[in-house]
Amino acid sequence: MVSTIVWGTGNIGRAAIRAVEAHPGLELTAVLVHDPAKIGRDAGELAGLGHRLGVAATADAEAALAAGPEAVVYAASGDIRPSEALADVVSALRAGAVVVTPSLYALYDHRSAPPEVRDPVLAAIEAGGGSLFVSGVDPGWANDVLPLLVSGLAATVDAVRCQEIFDYSTYDQPDAVRYLVGMGQPMDYEPPMLAPTVPTMVWGGQVRLIARALGADLDDVREHVERRPLKSTVTTASMGAFEAGTQGAVRFEVQGIVGGRPRIVLEHVTRIHPSCAPDWPVPPGGVGAHRVIVEGRPHIEVTVQATDEGGNHSAGGNATAVGRLVNAVEWLVEAGPGLYDALDVPLRPAIGKLGRRSG
Repeated sequence: MVSTIVWGTGNIGRAAIRAVEAHPGLELTAVLVHDPAKIGRDAGELAGLGHRLGVAATADAEAALAAGPEAVVYAASGDIRPSEALADVVSALRAGAVVVTPSLYALYDHRSAPPEVRDPVLAAIEAGGGSLFVSGVDPGWANDVLPLLVSGLAATVDAVRCQEIFDYSTYDQPDAVRYLVGMGQPMDYEPPMLAPTVPTMVWGGQVRLIARALGADLDDVREHVERRPLKSTVTTASMGAFEAGTQGAVRFEVQGIVGGRPRIVLEHVTRIHPSCAPDWPVPPGGVGAHRVIVEGRPHIEVTVQATDEGGNHSAGGNATAVGRLVNAVEWLVEAGPGLYDALDVPLRPAIGKLGRRSG
């Protein structure tokens, strides 16, 4: 059994506790929290399992790492605290742990990561003997292993398009929805996630990774962003009202240019209500999906939908990201120290999990 810490108990952390507990080869030995109100609470309660796991949450990261865990699922946010997240991951690597996380965007394709991010990680791996794999859903499996798998079904490939299409009223992060993405803000507001170069910073590594896997030489990586206002005020169940005239939908692409044309495209279509931008792509059921389109011969489309926590599509997406990471831990332990990416780490079948439930 691989002794495993889950660091963080938000949207990703809840799913991580459940995934570690359900994994036949992993043992949950500690849960780290930042919120003082969560200290001492049982991990099963924090994960919404409905029963205790006998692991009390702690805020003492130094003590938890000093206990010598073999693996750390780092689930704390890196969106608005990238430096702190990097420092936390480096400390776990120096402790010799296998670390899996979705929180360090620059390291999804570590070969193109800036030195100020990559170098401390490599130094920590050398000093402590740990390893790191950064992945998620989007960026993550929906625009690395899935499109590459599907491309292998085609005789010829003209282009590969990966889409995330979501109704963000189901997303349990109001500040991110309103301020990072800009939903409900005036149309002259510049959302940080849509500012020039930011989409490429987050998703450009995935474009480069796909190109590398397909043996393609990129001419350039470009961005295209469109925004639409709400025609009328809408009220959401979890985040209240979004006023008419404010941003209600956004569509952006990060394009890998090959031979002068966009051949690898990562596209996001995000709405706060289905009434906004109805001419843009919509998911089956109208809530959320990830789709891969391989334009070639034959033309292939694969759409994936996931739900969790009472049928929530955002929670389902988070759970698939966690599944990709947690299921990689045993492989990483066997592989030994290193900095790995999605082309290194296989997508493993659910060995020993058929019929198994958490707890």
